Amino acid sequence: MFSFPIQILPADLMAEAAALNEKLAKGVSNLTNLTDDDIDIGSTPKDVIFEQDGIKVYHYHPLVEPSKIMKTPLMIMPPLINGYEVADLQPDRSLVRNLLNQGIDVYLNDWGYPRQVDKFRTLDDYINGYFDDTVDFIRKYHGVDKIALLGICQGGAMSTTYATLNPDKISHLVLTVSPIDFDAYKANHKPHEGLMFTMGGEADVEKMVAVHGNVPATVLNESFMMASPFILNYGKYADVIDILDDRLALQNFLRMEKWLFGGPDAVGQMFKEFIRDYLKGNKLVKGTLEVGGRKVDLKELTIPILNIFAEKDHIVPPPCTVALGKYVGSKDYTEFAIATGHIGIYTGGLSQKVLAPKVASWMRERGA
Repeated sequence: MFSFPIQILPADLMAEAAALNEKLAKGVSNLTNLTDDDIDIGSTPKDVIFEQDGIKVYHYHPLVEPSKIMKTPLMIMPPLINGYEVADLQPDRSLVRNLLNQGIDVYLNDWGYPRQVDKFRTLDDYINGYFDDTVDFIRKYHGVDKIALLGICQGGAMSTTYATLNPDKISHLVLTVSPIDFDAYKANHKPHEGLMFTMGGEADVEKMVAVHGNVPATVLNESFMMASPFILNYGKYADVIDILDDRLALQNFLRMEKWLFGGPDAVGQMFKEFIRDYLKGNKLVKGTLEVGGRKVDLKELTIPILNIFAEKDHIVPPPCTVALGKYVGSKDYTEFAIATGHIGIYTGGLSQKVLAPKVASWMRERGA
């Protein structure tokens, strides 16, 4: 008598269906009762100490005794095209909190949400204007000549540019999954690696800005999700069924969704210039980048550098990050790899254990 290799008994099928119905019912209850306040992101206590044209600078409350706080403050520079909350997504997965617990005095630059009138802002406006104003304010506010920078993704490319032009104001440079050489991924890469760079290189950015002014966050999000379409568009939502009855796990899932889909539009002119000069032109490593008439020569970047990358990053593949070491003039250059992905470097379980301690020990060893 023929029998199937997998036996599905009616009683088992009914039990599984009942369990699924119970899970879905609990999930509907959780979703109904959760409010926006329950899905809080960026919740670490802080003060707004400086504000200019919708851009805010936060100073976070210390979490250790004053005697344990480093004398050199650290400013986190997020990307322009994502919310700063990726560095402070939830209490138990927060780069900001982890740095504070290591005794680092943390500031953060929140680029905010641009208005249509802001579409004319240039790379020069951001690097030599807003970025420089923020650094100068923190230096004066904190009473120091130099501060340390920690750049996140695009914010890392901007931080590298700024630090190269202003060695008298920056003492240490920490980079996390930061694109430096936008062509480095092209040798022996898998099809999904660097896909956003490939798409960006082929995009008609002039037309996008002409139509929209500021490029809508929805357009940027679709580009991001197309880098891994099945996982980001379908897979994660199928998987959420497994956590519907777990209120805490559901909150954490929704925090990530809130951050991902709540980001700012990209400032039109700045977006055009960044795509043209950094991504398409790769001018930062070619030595042909100019900002406000000033040439950016990475050989003049001689301060200590800690370059942190994610081994599984398909958004900014590791070769695009670690290429920096070939171009800078610094004699104190360190690379640190974490076995995670582009976002996981801030929110993943492993990163909570190793990222902030590495930054803190590296800074202390260099007199911070």
